[in-house]
Amino acid sequence: MKLAELFQQGTFVVTGEVGPPKGASAEEVISGAKAMASAVDAVNVTDNQSAVMRLGSLAVCHLLKQEGIEPVFQLTCRDRNRIALQSDLLSAAALGVQNVLLLTGDHMVLGDHPGAKGVFDLDSVQLLAAARGLNEGHDLEGHDLEAAPDLCLGAVVNPGSDDLDAQLLKMEKKIDAGAQFFQTQAVYEADVFARFMERAGRFGVPIMVGIVPLKSAGMARYMTANVAGVRVPDHMVERMAKTKKADRKKVSAEMAAELIRQVKDLCQGVHLMPLGWDDIVPDIVAQSEVR
Repeated sequence: MKLAELFQQGTFVVTGEVGPPKGASAEEVISGAKAMASAVDAVNVTDNQSAVMRLGSLAVCHLLKQEGIEPVFQLTCRDRNRIALQSDLLSAAALGVQNVLLLTGDHMVLGDHPGAKGVFDLDSVQLLAAARGLNEGHDLEGHDLEAAPDLCLGAVVNPGSDDLDAQLLKMEKKIDAGAQFFQTQAVYEADVFARFMERAGRFGVPIMVGIVPLKSAGMARYMTANVAGVRVPDHMVERMAKTKKADRKKVSAEMAAELIRQVKDLCQGVHLMPLGWDDIVPDIVAQSEVR
């Protein structure tokens, strides 16, 4: 089912996320999606995340559909020109993939092919407009389609950005271009998210808070130091530092659920990015009391 329809029904929407492998076998990523499927409404499939060459998002989305799992096809502007981007959106629709998340994409220097040429023929706002055009029955050049898709269009926003005004301006542009829902970058501070929602709520578009469970104190420190707009509070770092390795999954799930309980009344859903710890997603959802 399209996420927009769930939001319209008043459902607090829960999505998870998996990353395709660097190889031709999808067995492990499908297993990860199955581990969280009972607790989520859909599963995002990343598109060469962090600019690392991996198995394609669309192929994994198709395999998830065959397993009865609703996918969210992530599509970035980095690797394709406008012809390929529109073609992939039509391909997704033809394969029964209804939900898409449209992003600019991480820069090539961050990945495993730093010498690759970035395309960036469109940016995320322009890609949303192109996708909306396809839904309306025409391509970017105004040519009619033989059959229009019916895609649910998602976008991203960073609530913790140092320049929140710029984030809100771009968010508004994305809505004008066709965005029907938003998933946020990782959030660890409930008060920061609340301040964001005080301003973003006026747009009237569903917003899903992004949650990345912490795996260790080292990961927490890395996120704060290296991920723009993300700061992990000291009490979370200290709690993970005191946790034995064998108990980290349990404590991580507890912390994620605690954070969701603090913010769930402010938003319309939660997007869980477990970074391989797919099996803790059902525990997080159960403890967060969103169902």
